[in-house]
Amino acid sequence: MKVETKLAVFKNKEIRRIIYKDEWHFAVVDVVAALTDSDKPRDYWYRMKKRELESTGFELSTLCRQLKLGSTDGKRYQPEMANTEGIFRIIQSIPSPKAEAVQALAGQGWL
Repeated sequence: MKVETKLAVFKNKEIRRIIYKDEWHFAVVDVVAALTDSDKPRDYWYRMKKRELESTGFELSTLCRQLKLGSTDGKRYQPEMANTEGIFRIIQSIPSPKAEAVQALAGQGWL
C-alpha cells in the first residue's frame, strides 16, 4: 500500500496529513494547534475530548486512527489522525473563528 505524506500550512502552522486508503487523514493535534494557538495542543485535545464526552456523550476519538508519521527528531510516531469528515466534526467542537477557514480549505483538499 502506497502512503503519501504531505504538510499543509494554515496561518503559518503546519498540519501534517497523509493519504491512507485513498483518503486524506489530518493530524488532529496540528489542527488543534492551528485553530487555538495553544502552547499545548495535546493537552487541549485531551480536554476537548473529555468536554465533548461529558456534554454530548460523543467520543471524538472514535473519529480517529493512529497512523505512523515521521517527526523532526527522525523518529516515527503514531498521532491521532482523522479523515476529512472526521476532522470537520472535530473542528466543529473547537470554539474558534478560524474554524470556518480550515473547514473550507479541507473541503477543497488544500489541507
